[in-house]
Amino acid sequence: MRTPAQWLRGVRHPEAFHGHGVRRGFFEGWYVKLVSADRAQRWAVIPGVFRGQAADGERDEAFVQVLDGVTGRSWYHRYPVGAFEASAHGFDVRVGGNRFGVDGVTLDVPQLRGRIRHDGPLRPWPVTVREPGIMGWYGLVPFMECFHGIVSFGHGLRGTLEVEGSPVSFDGGRGYIEKDWGRAFPSGYVWMASNHVDHVDGEHPDASLIASVAIIPWLGGSFRGSIVGLRHGGRLHRWTTYNRSEERRLEIDDAHVRWTVAGPDGVLELDAERVRGGLLHAPLRTAMHQRVEETLDARIALRHVAPDGRVLLEGVAQCAGLEVFGDTDRMLAL
Repeated sequence: MRTPAQWLRGVRHPEAFHGHGVRRGFFEGWYVKLVSADRAQRWAVIPGVFRGQAADGERDEAFVQVLDGVTGRSWYHRYPVGAFEASAHGFDVRVGGNRFGVDGVTLDVPQLRGRIRHDGPLRPWPVTVREPGIMGWYGLVPFMECFHGIVSFGHGLRGTLEVEGSPVSFDGGRGYIEKDWGRAFPSGYVWMASNHVDHVDGEHPDASLIASVAIIPWLGGSFRGSIVGLRHGGRLHRWTTYNRSEERRLEIDDAHVRWTVAGPDGVLELDAERVRGGLLHAPLRTAMHQRVEETLDARIALRHVAPDGRVLLEGVAQCAGLEVFGDTDRMLAL
C-alpha cells in the first residue's frame, strides 16, 4: 500500500517509479526509443516490472522487451523481480545488466549491447500544480486503471551499440521516452508517437507528436478519453479531454487511423498509415500477454492550423510508433 507521501511524490515525478509499497496487481514500464541519424536503425527497448493478483507472486516478473522497428521482430527477456530496481525520485531504472537514466542507457541483451548517452537534456511534458503531466488533473485520481507519462519528447544520442554483434553508431541520432503504470492497459486504444517530422518544404523541424485515445473506466462506467500533444516551435500544443478539446473525426480501418481534434490551440489533422509490426507483451490483470502489435515504421500525415486559420505545421511524421488494440468498435461508440 502506498503512503500519501509516496502518492504525492509520484504525482510530482511521473518519470520515476510508482510501485514502492505495491505488491499485487501492478505494472510499470518505460518505452525507450533509439533511432540512428540515418533512420536505418530503429529500436524500442522497454524495461519494466509486473506484479500479478495472486498472493503467491507466481506471475510476478521483471522484463526487458526489444522491438526492431525496421523488421518487426520482437523479443521478451524475462527476469526475476529481484533483478528490477528503480528510483521513486527520478528516471533511474535497472533490470539485470540493463540501466536507464537521464544520462543514457546501458544495454545487455542478445540483440543490443553497449552504452548510448543522451546528447542534451531530456524534454518532459511539463509538470505544474494545475497540470501534473500529460494526464492533467486525471493524474491526481488514484483509482485510474492506467497512468501515462512523457519522460522526453526528444533528445540527441551519441555512442555505439553492438546490434546483433555488429557495431552501429548512433551519433547524431534521436531518442524518445515515455511510460505507463497502473493495474492494466485499457481494453481498447489507439496510440501513436513520432519525433521525426519532415516538413512539406523538406526541412526537419524539432517537432514531436504523442497522441492516444482509449476506453477509460470511470465510476462503474467508461468514457472515451484522449490526449494529444504536438511540440514544435518551442511550444507544446495540447488537445485533451481535460482541456475540453473535441474530436471532429475519428475513423479506424485496416489501412488508416484518421483523427481530427479541435481545441484552444487550433485544429490538428492526423492520418496514420497502419503498418504491420512486431508483437509486444502488455499487462492484463492476470499476466503479461503477447498481444499488442506495434510498429516503428508508420507514417503520420499531420496538419496543425491555428485558431486564426494560419497553418503552423504541415508534414509527415516518420519512424512513427503506432498501436491499434482491443475493442475499438466499443471505443468509437462511446
